[in-house]
Amino acid sequence: MNNLEPEVLNQVHRGNQEAFTQLVETYQKPVYNLCYRMLGDPDEAEDASQETFLRVYKNIKHYDAKRPFSTWLLSIAAHHCIDQIRKRRMVIVSMDAMPYIDPPDGLPGPEASLYLMEDQNRVQALLKTLNPFDRAAVVMYYWYDFSYEEIAQNLSLSLSAVKSRLHRARLTMAQSWSDQKGTNFVPERKAHESSAI
Repeated sequence: MNNLEPEVLNQVHRGNQEAFTQLVETYQKPVYNLCYRMLGDPDEAEDASQETFLRVYKNIKHYDAKRPFSTWLLSIAAHHCIDQIRKRRMVIVSMDAMPYIDPPDGLPGPEASLYLMEDQNRVQALLKTLNPFDRAAVVMYYWYDFSYEEIAQNLSLSLSAVKSRLHRARLTMAQSWSDQKGTNFVPERKAHESSAI
């Protein structure tokens, strides 16, 4: 994930609009991806991303420069998504509405891409079965490589609660995956957030 120069953050803190625009341009993709993974709907993810940046703009004076900015930003996005999930009480979104992502050159052909997309859709559906805090912990851990400590801090949970939630979420997802596909589900941590599941 991109990081802003400390001077840009200082300018944002002082109310510089151009610096804030640079902040949005730098972080809009990771924020959108987190919101999309948590909410499962492109339009809701776009709205949640915009709300996240609005909250950052209003609360930038509360940012603690001792913490990584990206961690603070993504925690705001995750908390907003948790609130949205609670409000909608798990309305089911059609998987037909999920956008198709063309694989970059050098990746498997159309048939393999279709299987990959099906697996991505299944993972997205499995994420929806988790409670909002478990879902946030899974997304932060596997897609954003947050440590247990960072997740605990951002979700206001104890370290043991984070470990327990991740363990329970993995078991739940693995059981559901096995029931659906007849194979084992083993989540992998992503080094970046460029995939769109």
